[in-house]
Amino acid sequence: MHVSHRTALVTGASRGIGRAIALRLAEDGFAVAVNYAGNREAANEVVALIVERGGRAIAVQGDVAEPADMESLFAATQEAFGHIDVVVNSAGSMPYLKIADLDLEGFDRVIRTNLRGAFIVLGQAARHVERGGRIIALSTSVIAKAFPCYGPYIASKAGVEGLVHVLANELRGRDITVNAVAPGPVPTELFLQGKSAEQVEQIRLLPPLERLGTVEEIAGAVAFLAGPDGGWINSQVLRANGGFA
Repeated sequence: MHVSHRTALVTGASRGIGRAIALRLAEDGFAVAVNYAGNREAANEVVALIVERGGRAIAVQGDVAEPADMESLFAATQEAFGHIDVVVNSAGSMPYLKIADLDLEGFDRVIRTNLRGAFIVLGQAARHVERGGRIIALSTSVIAKAFPCYGPYIASKAGVEGLVHVLANELRGRDITVNAVAPGPVPTELFLQGKSAEQVEQIRLLPPLERLGTVEEIAGAVAFLAGPDGGWINSQVLRANGGFA
């Protein structure tokens, strides 16, 4: 791990893809604010790993859909590290809901976390990220597949991609890039929930590479956009999915 003076804030960083992103950015030299919604122990484990490897990190609780929580998260990050260079919004929810069931409570929950949360985090990022910084949102490659029971999830992530394109234009002249990474199937706890072994195997065979991705591969895509080689990539959706879609 090499040390730089750059700072990254990662939401939903206590587990899964968000955890891998936090660890990778720390490995690349970023001080990292590890945001979590409720699992304090898991977030503290991420911080401990980063510190053990010679990095700097803090854990900050907060619900991405609550404006006051996100104000506190960004303020705590700036207080701890002095500035914010990269923001990655990785927090998300992926329930399986049939449109015909009209489960409005379930629909509202996923929209609240995935789309309202992204709107708030991206808005705070636009206010606080330093010139030359990077803003990265997590979308999904499932958008292209239109699988049954993914309607609210796909709708929320399509909205996130729309926000990314608009914010990139709104930040014209500030030398800040705004992009999304859209993972294909990765065997996280969120992905595996509710799926049988047979269903997982079917999905594994869908990409031409005939395998599931890894959280480290998605973190690598984020690290590319956050690093020096990603400076000319703006208002794009990087579909890190092995050819899944």
